[in-house]
Amino acid sequence: MNITPLMRGAMIAVRDCMGAKPEERVLIVTDTGKISLAQSFLLASHALGIDATLFLMAPRSHHAEEPPQEIAAALEACDVALLVTTMSLTHTHARMRATEKGVRVASMPGLTEDMMTVGAMTANYKEVSELSWKLNRLLEETKEVEIASEKGTSLRMSLVGRKPGTPPDDGLYREKGRWGNLPAGEVYVAPVEDSVEGIAVIDGSMSPLGILSEPIRLVIERGKVTRIEGGREAKAFLQFLRNLDDPNSYMIGELGIGTNPKARVTGNILEDEKAFRTIHIALGMNVDMGGVIEAKTHNDGIICDPTVKFDGRVIMEKGIFTV
Repeated sequence: MNITPLMRGAMIAVRDCMGAKPEERVLIVTDTGKISLAQSFLLASHALGIDATLFLMAPRSHHAEEPPQEIAAALEACDVALLVTTMSLTHTHARMRATEKGVRVASMPGLTEDMMTVGAMTANYKEVSELSWKLNRLLEETKEVEIASEKGTSLRMSLVGRKPGTPPDDGLYREKGRWGNLPAGEVYVAPVEDSVEGIAVIDGSMSPLGILSEPIRLVIERGKVTRIEGGREAKAFLQFLRNLDDPNSYMIGELGIGTNPKARVTGNILEDEKAFRTIHIALGMNVDMGGVIEAKTHNDGIICDPTVKFDGRVIMEKGIFTV
């Protein structure tokens, strides 16, 4: 891979999004599937006079699997951490402990060259931040969310006692303890777990499967997926959950709304969940966003062109923001 075209995106991440300084300890964590991409962040750091360090591990087997102890310890000892990995370390205790110690963290699971050159990393993050904060403020006052789509989604959930992730995932992680994804662009909240009721028709992509050739229909009762219906991909997702042998992996842990106009639904969940005209729900781990679910994994499903209501007020009509 030619690293040169990646340097612009890597420089934006290190300098603009993270605000890294020469005197700070910058740690880049990667695995054997993302070495070339990780090197661009290392070189960008060095070009800025930052003596960054690269840690290499074997790819994790699924999202939210903990990194090796040596890397977990190193994360707690740095100032800025860039997690350029195949599977997500976002919803791990290692990331949470680092954040508690004030480390600024950008998690980039599944990052691609395409994202860094023409995709979501090329967005105007000032605009992304403004929209994210507007939606975040609305969510803070919302008690109930309703979601519908022409494909058959019909969901209702309570946010009573829950607040959205604040600051939102706007891509600007310059203050101590800030963390989120790059590319960025979403607002998110952990709904009251047993309040989620209805049908979710995932028609964009589903982690870890990628882009879907046909929708996956999730029947949700008291916050738990009780039936998974559809074709081949629905069967594959059901088998994935069964293999985890973790009942909490069936629980609805997150509602998210994409706020990045440059993000596209490509099958890579890192970019998919940021895309305009989409919302996503996630199954599994949510203790890191104010919920109570401890699970082995955290898997997002993208719903395209939904209509979304906050306490009866339409904030998105068939994928178009109305606020």
